[in-house]
Amino acid sequence: MEDPTEPMRQQASEYPGVDEGTSCTQASFKTGGKAFLFVGEQGGRFKAMFKLADSKSQATELAKKNPKDIQVGSGPWVTARFSADSPLPQKIWQKWLDESYKITRK
Repeated sequence: MEDPTEPMRQQASEYPGVDEGTSCTQASFKTGGKAFLFVGEQGGRFKAMFKLADSKSQATELAKKNPKDIQVGSGPWVTARFSADSPLPQKIWQKWLDESYKITRK
């Protein structure tokens, strides 16, 4: 089975000043000591957590349509759950990953 989080991990590791580590059972990506991405596998599905500001409204709309796949917290974190057969669309995760990195660098 192909890991759909691998492209996310690769892109996250290419940003300047990124440290990769682990948090519980997930990979974590940090800049300036602050996390901007958590990815891993949980319960037979994959999971990615992004810190969002401008795209939070987009995530909220997606969560209304797919509440089992997208969860929006009261803070900046948004969790996406997906499978290898039905991954998070690249257009979405790239936008969210860029935003998460940028707002964490501030």
